[in-house]
Amino acid sequence: MRVAGVAVSILVVAVVAGFLVGPASALEVGQKAPEFALPGPGNKPVKLSELTAKGPVVVYTFIQAFTGT
Repeated sequence: MRVAGVAVSILVVAVVAGFLVGPASALEVGQKAPEFALPGPGNKPVKLSELTAKGPVVVYTFIQAFTGT
């Protein structure tokens, strides 16, 4: 019974978090991306603004790279 309660609690937290974050919207061609940072070499954060200060940036995702498909 305790496991079911924990599972329900986790589900409720996930649903509430989903509503708080809201849906992501796609960018249109030419629209600027919002600021973000990702871990780089040595786990040092790399900010988008630092890269765009040096010139144009292409952000490419490799969605199926680690899915085993």
